[in-house]
Amino acid sequence: MSMKSLVYLFCSALLLAACASQRVFADDLVADYFSALDTFQSQFIQTVIDSDGQQVQRSEGMVWILKPGRFRWDYQTPYRQLIVADGKQLWTYDEDLEQATVKPVDEALSSTPAMLLSGFRPLADVMTWQQTGSENGERWFSLDPKQPDSAVEKVRIGFTDEQLSIIEVTDGFGNHTRIQFSQIKRNKALDQGLFKLELPPDTDIIGNSP
Repeated sequence: MSMKSLVYLFCSALLLAACASQRVFADDLVADYFSALDTFQSQFIQTVIDSDGQQVQRSEGMVWILKPGRFRWDYQTPYRQLIVADGKQLWTYDEDLEQATVKPVDEALSSTPAMLLSGFRPLADVMTWQQTGSENGERWFSLDPKQPDSAVEKVRIGFTDEQLSIIEVTDGFGNHTRIQFSQIKRNKALDQGLFKLELPPDTDIIGNSP
């Protein structure tokens, strides 16, 4: 999954949280869940299916989210990669390549719907949405960007027993990314150090680090 799509997923959740107090969603499950969410910690399994229906990637790891604007995606298998936002900078670190990229968060999001989904503009300006029913014990909601973008065409979120369980993204090329959460902990205290990326001294850094 590209960093662009991953950031989109994260910011989708943030936007739902930001908009929940305005009750833009008719369904109280979505509004109440995200308005009450301050921190989020979970294991995840991520799969990517290409436009031909073939699975091309399967990853596992951990995610931590602390509102506002801080998160850490720790990909542990099949190879190690970290994506960390400290509220100002967005870092991506590839352990095998010994390489990190860094951008200001607003610059990293400026060319994607993720910028809008961070709450800079009202949801109704950038998205349409609807509840799409139940499937395999999960309640599903569909979010569609109003402006076309090759990285994100459609987002679906699923709830199981009133807990966020799945986020799915389809891009403009027909690729389908699914992130399934487990062992979820909500609103538990998180170590602030999670959102500070400590790099080995010989790491090649691309971009302007603070």
